[in-house]
Amino acid sequence: MTLKTRYKEAIRPKLLKDLGLQNIHQVPKVVKVNINRGLGEAASNSKALEASLNEMATITGQKALVTRSKKAIAGFKIREGMAIGCTVTLRGDRMYSFLERFINLALPRIRDFRGVSPKSFDGRGNYTVGVKEQLIFPEISFDKIDSIRGMDITIVTSASTDQEGKALLTELGMPFSN
Repeated sequence: MTLKTRYKEAIRPKLLKDLGLQNIHQVPKVVKVNINRGLGEAASNSKALEASLNEMATITGQKALVTRSKKAIAGFKIREGMAIGCTVTLRGDRMYSFLERFINLALPRIRDFRGVSPKSFDGRGNYTVGVKEQLIFPEISFDKIDSIRGMDITIVTSASTDQEGKALLTELGMPFSN
C-alpha cells in the first residue's frame, strides 16, 4: 500500500476524529516538498553544480532548478546572476513517493539516528529537516560522488498549527525524537 492510498484510506479518517474536525477538507495534508541545496563552492567549481544537479535528479526523479544570486557580494566572491544552488519542488505522486522513501529508507540510514527534532516546525505546520550527507539515499552510489554535500528538505502542509502538522507527520511515519 502506497503512502498516498494509506493517507486517503486510514490516516485522513483517523486525523478527522483525533483533531475533532467536522469536515474532511479541514484535515491537514502534505501540499508539497521542497528540496534545496546551497552551493557556495559553485562560484569557483562548476563541476560541483553539475554533480549536484545530477544527484538531485537521481534522488527526486525530477530535474533540479538552478538558483542564481540576486546581487553581487564581494566578500563571498559572488557576482549577480551566478549559480549558487539548486532546488526541486515535488507535488502529487512524486511527492508521496519521495516522502515514503525518505521516511522509510533514508532516515534510518543516518549515522547514530535517534529521530528527527520535533522543534523544526515553523509555526504554521510546515516542517524542515536538514540532511548532512546525500549518501543516506539508496539511489546514490558512494563511488559516484565527488564530495559530501547536505540539503534542506521542507515538507509544506495545509495544517494551520504545529500540533496539526506534527499529528499529520507522525501518522505518515515520521520518527520524531522525544
